[in-house]
Amino acid sequence: MVGFCRANNDKISEADIVIIGVPDESKSHAKRKGASKGPDILRVASSESEFFERNGKTIPIVPMRGSIDNKQILDYGNVKREDLYQLVFFLVSNNKIPIVIGGDHSITTIILEAIGDLCGKIELLYFDAHPDFVSSTRDYYGSVITDSSRSIDFQKSMLIGTRAAEAEELENAHKVGLEVITPIDIEELGILNVADKIRSKNNNGKKYISIDLDCLDPSFAPGVSLPSPCGLSSIDLIYLVKLAVGTGIIGIDIVELSPDFDINNITAFLAARILSESIASMKLDRNSRKT
Repeated sequence: MVGFCRANNDKISEADIVIIGVPDESKSHAKRKGASKGPDILRVASSESEFFERNGKTIPIVPMRGSIDNKQILDYGNVKREDLYQLVFFLVSNNKIPIVIGGDHSITTIILEAIGDLCGKIELLYFDAHPDFVSSTRDYYGSVITDSSRSIDFQKSMLIGTRAAEAEELENAHKVGLEVITPIDIEELGILNVADKIRSKNNNGKKYISIDLDCLDPSFAPGVSLPSPCGLSSIDLIYLVKLAVGTGIIGIDIVELSPDFDINNITAFLAARILSESIASMKLDRNSRKT
């Protein structure tokens, strides 16, 4: 297995950030299969697109903002779905930031359960074309918010990029006061006003970010499990994620990369860039680290 190109640490006790692959799509109902290949393909893409080679040297590209220097990054490798809860609980309790690569979006339910059991209700920024707030069916990739509701502070949370919702999902969001930001809202309000909304939701760093790559318009990310037209642009997504990450997070995931439907690896390369730019904007709190 090819590791994440910027990993620079092999000891979990010394790591600030731990990357975990979960090559599982067992809870997906998508007709387009292959999200289980996402973690490994993202790692390969990071090695192919994040460096230049010249005169026998490998030269990493510099993030647009922030820095990866002096951040200790461990690529833990891939884990089974049933082992994810315990690993995330351990990492967060020891002040590590888990970055989980899927796989289908249902793995977020496991992550939020682990974090919620440790930290209580948290702020969730959920970038997705779909609200994943189905309640008539449970325990699948379309019921993540329903299944995770006891771990979410809905007043502090947001759905961003929503544009392919079922009526019951929007009704459920309205009932709990969960703010929904559609791509049309971003067009009307402007990216800076949406950024202000994210800042206003800040829950003292008790924030988790979940990125389903189908939040992006298919012109930027064709290689996803359930593409939907009229999505976010790549730079709008990266801008908002970097902003949110910079105010402090508990963890982040990137899911639903479906390489079999990608075109010239553009979705995989973009996912790798989202990962690197997120790390570059992370603020670390080493003072409370346990070993």
